[in-house]
Formats: sequence, C-alpha cells, structure tokens
Amino acid sequence: MASEDRLAALAERIAACDMCGLAKGRGKTVPGDGAADADIMFIGEGPGFYEDQRGLPFVGRAGELLNEMLASISLRRADVFITNMVKCRPPNNRDPFPAEISACSGHLDEQIETVRPKVIVALGRYSFSKFFPNEAISKARGKPRNWRGIVVYPMYHPAAALRNGGLKARLQDDFARLPELIREAANGGASVSETAHAPAQPAEKQMGLF
Repeated sequence: MASEDRLAALAERIAACDMCGLAKGRGKTVPGDGAADADIMFIGEGPGFYEDQRGLPFVGRAGELLNEMLASISLRRADVFITNMVKCRPPNNRDPFPAEISACSGHLDEQIETVRPKVIVALGRYSFSKFFPNEAISKARGKPRNWRGIVVYPMYHPAAALRNGGLKARLQDDFARLPELIREAANGGASVSETAHAPAQPAEKQMGLF
C-alpha cells in the first residue's frame, strides 16, 4: 500500500478511535498533515481549539509561528509532515495525561513507520520524552541525536516561544540547523550525536514550557 493510502486509512481509524476519554469531548480528530514521504516530521503535543475545529495540526497562533520558521529555511508545510502526540484536543488545552499519550502511541508509531522521515523534530517536552524520557527540554534542545536510525532534534514548542519572547531566537537558531541535519542524515548521519553542534545552554528553568 502506498504511503498516502496508509496515512489515509490510519486517519479513518483515528476518526473512529475511542481508546481514551479525549474522544468524548473532541470536535474533530487531528491525525496529521503533510507529505507522506517527508524528510522532516514535526511532532507536537496535542490539538488546540482551532485544530479541533478544522481537523488540522498547528493552525492557531503556534501554527503561524511554525509556518514562519519553515519559511525562514525555504520550506512549506506541504514539504514536511506535522502531527501531535495525541490526536484529540485535551479539555481547555490542558497537558495530555500519560494514559492518553499511551492510547495514541500506536497511531504515532504507524505514522513514523509510514513516512520514514530522516529527521524528527520533537517540539517540546512531551514529544521529546517519547524518544528520550526523563530529560529536560531546556538542556536537550538544539542537540540532534540518533534514535533507531532517525535523527531526533528537540526544540522548544512554538507555543512556549509565544509565551516567552526570549525563546523565539533560540527557536530560529534551531530551525536554521535543519537543512544541515537533512544533509547529514542523507549521508548516513555520521556527524550526528547527542552533543554534535549543540549551542551553549543557559541555566534556565522555565515554568510551563512545552
């Protein structure tokens, strides 16, 4: 089955999913959007109000910032694949519960297996913890590392940069590295490690960062 067809079939299963309580209050499911053969997959936390209305990821203010960051490296949404840890909106945009993330994990795993990206951009702590649990995003961001043959690249969530303007410059710096990471991954990722090209990290402990 072609990747596009696999993703479409998965979206239908997600639309019918009732494996956790989020199904009861959702407007629309938000499976993901973008190229089925994308080199880059962005994984956020969960849908918000506008995503729940439209059934598409990152279409609110955080999505506008994500689009801006993509344009800064000459990419469009159609060039990448964008999804979230959970596919239904948590009530009042609260953090997803562990059981909700677990219930959705199979959907996300299938998306990763289908798209087969060279680089996964983990947007925020919930996304990053799927691949490297118990690590702080403030210390890990900007440090690409290998996970099962895929480069995982943690960044702050765009919503965090909207709440704290000082993080936007760091988000821009991290996005600027993406073209280089794609080239490295295409060449076998020989120079990618946990500390490769890591920017200097401030001693910051931000409350409520994604």
